[in-house]
Amino acid sequence: MLETVSRTQDAAVVSPGEAARVPAIEWPTVALVVVCVGGWFWLTSLYGEVSAWLLAPATAVLLAWHSSIQHEIVHGHPTRWSAVNRAIGGLMPLSLWIPFERYRTLHLQHHINDRLTDPYDDPESNYWAPERWERRPRILRRITELQLTLAGRMLIGSWWRIGGFVRREAVAFVRGEPGVRRAWVLHAVACIPVVAWITAVCGIPLWFYVVAMVVPGNAILLIRSFAEHRARPGVPERTATVEDARLLGPLFLYNSLHALHHAEPLLPWYRYQRRYRVLRERLAAENGGLVYRTYFDVARRYLFRPHDVVVHPTGRAPSRAQAGYG
Repeated sequence: MLETVSRTQDAAVVSPGEAARVPAIEWPTVALVVVCVGGWFWLTSLYGEVSAWLLAPATAVLLAWHSSIQHEIVHGHPTRWSAVNRAIGGLMPLSLWIPFERYRTLHLQHHINDRLTDPYDDPESNYWAPERWERRPRILRRITELQLTLAGRMLIGSWWRIGGFVRREAVAFVRGEPGVRRAWVLHAVACIPVVAWITAVCGIPLWFYVVAMVVPGNAILLIRSFAEHRARPGVPERTATVEDARLLGPLFLYNSLHALHHAEPLLPWYRYQRRYRVLRERLAAENGGLVYRTYFDVARRYLFRPHDVVVHPTGRAPSRAQAGYG
């Protein structure tokens, strides 16, 4: 199923309608890649010369930005050629912990909108199926529940999600699930020069890079994904929007306008704001007004209060036809 999703998305990337609006090479995104990767080389080279209290958070922010660029690449940017895009996305795995090809496969599955929030079909769902939740040990339930608040999500979530992803991938690797071993082998090879630069050239202990830069960088990304989906019967109602993210919006390449992203996933990042102004009223009506003004608005509501429930309210997400959109 996952490979089918990937092939479908690749076909959509070069569909006539989108191809007519997106150039063969999107130079703004190419420039972002160059600036971001170049910035990573520069920042990491300053280790030992600049206080780690400054260097680590700066690098964490840059790693979050790089992950946002990888997300853009997953959706068919910055060129019309899938092989070129995948090479750009996977050859410099700055965050180390996730192979680009696995991220690409799983994220495109997430973009089957009919299955959004489903605890089985959506790999990025935060919900649990009732029968699985009942089998969870009490301590693991409590840790999961703490992540329903933004504070818990940032403090615990990054460790929890990276560890959980690696554990699941190890099981898939051992079982020989399609594409997993190849993705991890390619990723391991791509990590060699990254780790060599970090440790041998810059002198950064690998544990410090992971603990002080990679994990916090992923925690920043979790701010974006914290409240962007909810379980609702109607498919469009499942995706939120943060419409005035002046600080974090550029860092997330305007994926904060998440309802627009799920409506038009092939739209390049630099066209989001203009397109959102055109579609704002329609998107807000379709998602039931699930619009946050800023991420400060999200934090004000949910920093220490749960954003949602753990167990999916209906067990499984209904399809578009079941929800009356067929």
